[in-house]
Amino acid sequence: MNADNSRAGFARSEAEELLAAPVDWDLSPSRHLHHKDVLMQQIDHDRNSVGETSPAPSRRRRLPRLALMVPATSLALAGALVVTLSGGDHASAPTAKSAVSSPARVTNASVTLGRIADAAMKTDATPVREDQFVYFRRLVRENKGTFGGPVVLGAAHKDERWLAQKPGPVTTTGWLRSSGKDAMMPGQLGPVTTTSPVRPGVWYPTYAWLASLPTDPDALLELLYTQTRVDERETKDEAVFGTVGDLLFNAIMPPATASALYQAAARIPGVTWIPDAVDAAGRHGIGITRRDARSATRTVLIFDKDTLAYTGSQSYFINHKSKADARGTTGDVLYGTDAVMERGVVDRHDEAPAKTAG
Repeated sequence: MNADNSRAGFARSEAEELLAAPVDWDLSPSRHLHHKDVLMQQIDHDRNSVGETSPAPSRRRRLPRLALMVPATSLALAGALVVTLSGGDHASAPTAKSAVSSPARVTNASVTLGRIADAAMKTDATPVREDQFVYFRRLVRENKGTFGGPVVLGAAHKDERWLAQKPGPVTTTGWLRSSGKDAMMPGQLGPVTTTSPVRPGVWYPTYAWLASLPTDPDALLELLYTQTRVDERETKDEAVFGTVGDLLFNAIMPPATASALYQAAARIPGVTWIPDAVDAAGRHGIGITRRDARSATRTVLIFDKDTLAYTGSQSYFINHKSKADARGTTGDVLYGTDAVMERGVVDRHDEAPAKTAG
C-alpha cells in the first residue's frame, strides 16, 4: 500500500497485480496496517534468505482483518482513507483442539504468563457502554524498505484507534488515524468497515462480548481453537497464539477475561519466554513469543517487567535456516514494532481520553 506504488500509471509486476485486490493482512504485532510492499518483501525474504525457492508465507491476520484500499485517484485528490474488514468470520470455523484441556507444562513462559494473569486479575476495569469507543494511542515503526531490498524501519509515528462497541450487526467497527513522519496518509481519520455486517466476536471484540467469555482457561482456549481461522501455511497452535495477540492489540477487557486469556496462552504448545524485549518506545520488558516451523513471521508480545501490563509487540521475518538461540532471535529480521502509549474509553471517535491530575 506504499503511496509510491499506488500512483496512476505505475507498472506493476504479476505479483503486485495479484496483491492489488483487498487482502487479509499479517498480525503481526503489532498486532498494524502493513503496506503492500511489506507483504511483498515478506514473500521475497522467505524465498531468497534461505537460498532456495519456498512457498509463499501465510498471511497471518491481526484483528481486525484489515485490508487497506487506497485508489490512485484518491491519493491524487488527497482522498478518503477506506479500511475494510474481511468477511471471513462467516466461514465455517475449524474444529476445536481436543487437547486444550491439558494443563500447561511448567516452563519459563507458563510461569511468566501465570504471573501476568495474577496481575491482570488485580486491575480495575470500568465496563464500556455500547455507545462508547475504546481508544488506543500507539507508537509504530514499520518497514519502509523497497521490494527486494533489505528491511528498513521507518521513524516512529503515532497511530490512534477508536474501536466501536455496538452489538451489531454493524459495518463500521471503528476509526483510525496515523500522524507523523513515515505515517501512511498522515492526519486523515478513516473508518474501519466490513464487507458485510458483523456481530461481536473474535473479529469484532467488544467489551460486552469479552465479558461473556468463559473465565475457565481450558474452556476459553477451546473456544479460541474453535473460532480462530487457520491460514494455509500456519498451524492451528500458531493461529490461536495470533488470536491472543490480536485481542491484546484491539481490546480492553474485564480483569477475569484477561486473566483467563493469559492462562489459556500458557497452554498453547510452543510458547516461549524472552527475558528482555524492547517496544517501539524503547521500553524494556518481558517477551512472550512462538516460533512456528510453517510461518514466515513471528510476533513477540511485550509486558512491563514491574507491572506485567501489556506494553507493545515486535514483528519478525523468520529465517528458517538459522538455528535460534535461547532468545529466539538469531537469523530473524525485525520488520515492525509498536508501543501502547495510552488507552481509555471515550464517547466520540474523534476524541482522546480526558487527562487526569497526576
